[in-house]
Amino acid sequence: MNLMAVFDIIGTMAFAILGALAGVEKKLDIFGILILALATAVGGGIIRDVVIANTPPTAFRDPLYVEVSIIGAVLAMLLNGFCRRFSMPIQVCDAIGLGSFAAAGANMAMNCGYYNVITVSFLAVVTAVGGGVIRDVFIQQLPGVFYKEIYATAALAGALAFYFVYPYVTKDIAMYLCFTVTTGLRLLALRYHWDLPVIR
Repeated sequence: MNLMAVFDIIGTMAFAILGALAGVEKKLDIFGILILALATAVGGGIIRDVVIANTPPTAFRDPLYVEVSIIGAVLAMLLNGFCRRFSMPIQVCDAIGLGSFAAAGANMAMNCGYYNVITVSFLAVVTAVGGGVIRDVFIQQLPGVFYKEIYATAALAGALAFYFVYPYVTKDIAMYLCFTVTTGLRLLALRYHWDLPVIR
């Protein structure tokens, strides 16, 4: 298993935990919490695969990510208070997941022959944040990517870095650059509370 696959698993776990915690906060039953965790963790990848007709989606062909999501959801339910008390480590893991999912989405675009900046950016961003948007829609709240600290923008920056260096380096280097830019920007946004401008 390579390093990016490890980052994928860490991110999937973090996304699932955050989805499950949102379900607990909304007082959903156990089934609802599991669905919310799964939607958060693998929803973005499913949207990406459906858009590019990569069917059945990867989440259905490789059960690992679903299994990791279920484990994350169960941990969140059992250790609800602990997870909330130590939210910063989960946020760091979430940033790692954001970076790895953005890199996976950008790489998928290239693997399928979509070598243009719009498609690379779209697939990277939707893979990284699509699950979180689905989660927020399910619990009837405005998706956090529209107003919280820099999040989707970090994935976009990583995708652009991937696209512009891809012709000159190996695929792995382009993916690690995308991961580093996305994760680094997200962590800096968390540390310094960076936001995009809001029109008053």
